[in-house]
Amino acid sequence: MVATAGRLAVPRRADLRFLAHLGDAGRPKVRATVRLTALPQSSRYVPAAIIAEGARRPSRVALGMTTYLVEHPQARFLVDPAMCEGVHERVLPGIPQPIRYFVKPERPITNLPEALREVGLGPSDVDFCLPTHLHWDHVSGLLELPMAVPVRTLAAERDFALAADGPPHGVVLAPLHDRHFETYELDGPPVLTFQRSHDLFGDGSVVLVDLAGHTPGSVGVLLALDDGRDILLAGDAIWHGLQTTLIREKAPFPGNFVDRDRNAAFYAIHRLHALPSTITVVASHDREAAAAFLPQPVV
Repeated sequence: MVATAGRLAVPRRADLRFLAHLGDAGRPKVRATVRLTALPQSSRYVPAAIIAEGARRPSRVALGMTTYLVEHPQARFLVDPAMCEGVHERVLPGIPQPIRYFVKPERPITNLPEALREVGLGPSDVDFCLPTHLHWDHVSGLLELPMAVPVRTLAAERDFALAADGPPHGVVLAPLHDRHFETYELDGPPVLTFQRSHDLFGDGSVVLVDLAGHTPGSVGVLLALDDGRDILLAGDAIWHGLQTTLIREKAPFPGNFVDRDRNAAFYAIHRLHALPSTITVVASHDREAAAAFLPQPVV
């Protein structure tokens, strides 16, 4: 807490030398596009200075728990299936205090089947899940999906979450128990400001990029939308877009508890900041950013 107070007054400075050396490697040729829909499940307000270390304005920011639905010509999948019915009782007991108090979503929760019904779908319509990482608030929705729905993740992230000596901070095993993992590697070339990538369908529409730091296997999901926009779902590399604008990491509390590698996480924010203006970055918990992708009413 003492460290937090000091860093709120004097935030960590951006590494201008690192920024100056970041290049733009471009992106793969786009031969297909996807549709993106945000499925909001819960929200709360928190002090901006905690989320974007030392930020003075605004005084508070709106955070959300959001699942993202991506529809590709070959598959329909969920990025970060966030919440389930009864998450406070079924999942949150696996988070130690005082972090549990800080991260718990406000009630009521829109469970995942309810959220899917908003777009005329059900759990059986999901082909696979693609978490940006395996922290509890990005996979609790798995508890409401059929066990046959696979979870695609980096092998390093799976091994991190399922460590033999017990789950690390932020991981709760209940949603991951007995799930079928399909692992991939970031075996592709540099993309934009990122050093490694993986083209999920081989057509440039869904490209995974390296955002390790928050967890060892954190990824961003670069999407070519059918309306012409390029969107990067950044997971928890940032919790809110203010972090990218100001180049600010989370304050020591909660950052020291939730970021596995604080230095790597800080430099991931630099990479997001340096992206070309044609890329819209969406932090997984940024409620305002998610609002641009809310579902259209089912007729």
